[in-house]
Amino acid sequence: MKEIVMCRADCFTAWKTKKLLAALLVVTSCGAILGAPKATAKTWPDRTITLVIPFAPGGSTDIISRIVGRKLSEILKVNVVPENKGGAGGEIAANYVAHAAKDGYTIEMDHIGFSFNQSLYKNKGSVPEKDIVPVAFVGSTPNVLAVTNSLPVKTLPQFIAYAKAHPGAINYGSGGVGSAGHLSMELLQSVAGIKMTHVPYKGSGPALVDLISGRIQAMLLTIPAVMGNIKNGQVRAVATSGTARPEALSNLPTFAQAGIKNFVYEPWYGIFAPRGTPESILAKLHAAVNKVVADPEVKRKLLEQGLSTNAKSRQAFVTQVEGDTKKWGVIIDRLELNKP
Repeated sequence: MKEIVMCRADCFTAWKTKKLLAALLVVTSCGAILGAPKATAKTWPDRTITLVIPFAPGGSTDIISRIVGRKLSEILKVNVVPENKGGAGGEIAANYVAHAAKDGYTIEMDHIGFSFNQSLYKNKGSVPEKDIVPVAFVGSTPNVLAVTNSLPVKTLPQFIAYAKAHPGAINYGSGGVGSAGHLSMELLQSVAGIKMTHVPYKGSGPALVDLISGRIQAMLLTIPAVMGNIKNGQVRAVATSGTARPEALSNLPTFAQAGIKNFVYEPWYGIFAPRGTPESILAKLHAAVNKVVADPEVKRKLLEQGLSTNAKSRQAFVTQVEGDTKKWGVIIDRLELNKP
């Protein structure tokens, strides 16, 4: 009987020991989880980074993302893998990134459309600016006003004169209601005092096909998207929308040089990350992107796409994004594009 009691005592002791060890393991695991952000911040990056692209392959954002991503891989010494998540003007990608882990391993390349979307979708249950932060400026590019070859204009003054003489007769295409091609042309109409007819498409690619064929007469496009068509003579370039002539189209005047003094449109591109990502990781990422855009070979490749690169502080980029959000919000409100 005594032996049975002793056996039971030993078993109880062993059981308590197991429970204690299990509890210690739980505490240790919790401690590791709670300490994970700090540890990640110290070691980042030590695995593959996903670079989310908010548009389909082949467009300007995709081209720029892949050029930047390849060099970023070299600098950070980890794979930077592009992942296209197109749809809803970039909102699908933005919301994906907004809900990603805040560890620096999911980032996004976006453009000025990010600022548009803050007003376009503010009444539709999506406010990504609260969940995503600008991290690093990559560069900016003017757009080019391209017309179909059958339109009897070769210069911007001729284009404006034709539009004034034929109100609503020029059909201009865009990648959809609220897209960059739509809002920029609305701004041009307001500034130049002309009236054109908007024809929205499901993407700028199909619209460009119709511009070439003559079904529509004009588009304001990113230089990379239409450069080949201009070189091939499929469409006619009229003017560029930046503060200076881009090297890729140095023979074309800017809008200001051609007489439209108060129309400047230079879409920017930059890197974003989920809000809440440790500041130390954001600082490393910002510094790495600045090294990328300073690289002579990267600068050359991006310049071929019409993109002028330069480094900015994080705060300068944040200020730029916020300023464009307010500027374009006024236009979007006027057009009532953000109605539920």
